[in-house]
Amino acid sequence: MRRLAVLSLHTSPLVQPGSGDGGGMNVYVRELASALAPAGGRSTVFTRRVDDDTPTVVDVEPGFRVVHVDAGPHDLAKEDLPGVVDEFADGVAAYLGAHPDHDGILANYWLSGISGHRLKHELGLPLLTIFHTLARVKAETGDDEPQRRVDAESAVVGCSDVMLANSTEEVRQLVDLYGADPDRIEVVPPGVDHAFFSPGSQSVARRATGLGDGPVLLFAGRIQPLKGVDVAVRTLAELGRSDARLVVVGGASGVDGGAEEARLHELAGAHGLADRVVFVPPQPHHVLATWYRAADVVLMPSRSESFGLVALEAAACGIPVVAAGVGGLRSLVEHGHTGYLVDGRDPADYASRVARILDDPATAARLSVAATERSWSYTWSATAARLRRICDDLGSRSLVDCA
Repeated sequence: MRRLAVLSLHTSPLVQPGSGDGGGMNVYVRELASALAPAGGRSTVFTRRVDDDTPTVVDVEPGFRVVHVDAGPHDLAKEDLPGVVDEFADGVAAYLGAHPDHDGILANYWLSGISGHRLKHELGLPLLTIFHTLARVKAETGDDEPQRRVDAESAVVGCSDVMLANSTEEVRQLVDLYGADPDRIEVVPPGVDHAFFSPGSQSVARRATGLGDGPVLLFAGRIQPLKGVDVAVRTLAELGRSDARLVVVGGASGVDGGAEEARLHELAGAHGLADRVVFVPPQPHHVLATWYRAADVVLMPSRSESFGLVALEAAACGIPVVAAGVGGLRSLVEHGHTGYLVDGRDPADYASRVARILDDPATAARLSVAATERSWSYTWSATAARLRRICDDLGSRSLVDCA
C-alpha cells in the first residue's frame, strides 16, 4: 500500500489526550501513523479544522501528514458533528482527487466510518474500519446512543472490507451485536511506546509531581460518566486509609463532562475527601509516565472499554491496575497476575483489591514485574507491521459491495 488515508473526523492526533474529545483514539492514530513510517508505510490523517491558527497541512514527520478539513463551525459540539460528515467527506475527496497516490481508507470511529463508507464507493478504495467504541456495547452498560449511530455503525460494518478489533472481546461484540462477518475482522491490538512508558523511581516521580509520601491511587483519562471516576472516589472512601489519596489526571469531556466534574467534587466533599482527591489538568502524553510511576495503583472503573490504553501504559511502567472486567480490559489485565479485574461496580470490591496491593509489598512487586513483562507483547511497531500485512492482502481481495 502506497499511502493510507486515515480519517479521524472528530479529534486530531495533534491534540493533547485527556481533554475535550481527546483520548486514547488520539494516541492510537498518532502512534500508528508514526509507526507505519519507518516500515515504509505512509499516512495522511484527515481531521476537522477547529481553529484558524493551525496550517491546513502539517507534516509531522516523514511519511506522516495531517490535513485539516473545513467542515462546519470551529466550535461545533460533538453531538452536532453528524451534520457535517458529508462536508468533511467532500473535503477529503477533493484532497484525494488532487493526490491520487492514496490506495486505502482507514476510518476511526463511527463518524469517520460514515465518511469512509461514502468515499469507498466514490473512489473505489478499500475501507478499513476501527470503531474504538460501539453504540450497542455502550447501551448494554446504560450509556444509550442515538439510533442514527447504531444504524450508521451497522451500515459501515456491512460494507467494511476489513474491521480492525482491539481484542477478541471486540470481535465477539461485532459479530453478536452487529452481525459482522468474522472473516472480515482482524485483531490488531494497539501498542505502547516503551521509550516513554517504562519502570522508574517512585520517589523521583513523587518529587516531580509534588505528591509526597503516602499511598496514591491514580485515575488517568477524560472525566465523563462512562469512565466511572465516581467509583474511584468511593473506592478511596471504602479503603478507610487516612494517608491515601486519589489523583485524577484529566479534564471534562463531552456534554456531561462539566456536570460530572462538579459532581465528583461534591462527592469527595460528602465523603470527607475534599483534600485527598486531587484533580490535575490533562498532561502531555509522555509526561503521564511520571504520574504512573508516582502511583501505587491505577484504577480503571469504566463501564465499557474497547481496549484501555491507560491500563497498558500503567503496566509498562510497572504499576498494577485494578480495572472493570469489561471489554478489552479482560484480555489486557491478567487477573491475579498483572493486576485485578472487578465484576460489577461496587466500590468495596475495588477497595479490597487495592488494599491487597497496598498492604502486601510482595504481591505489589509480583504484579509489577508481571505487568511490565506482559506489556512487551504490545508495541506500535508490531501493530504497524500487522496492519501493513492486512493492507497488502487487500490487494488480492474483491471489495465488499453493500449495494
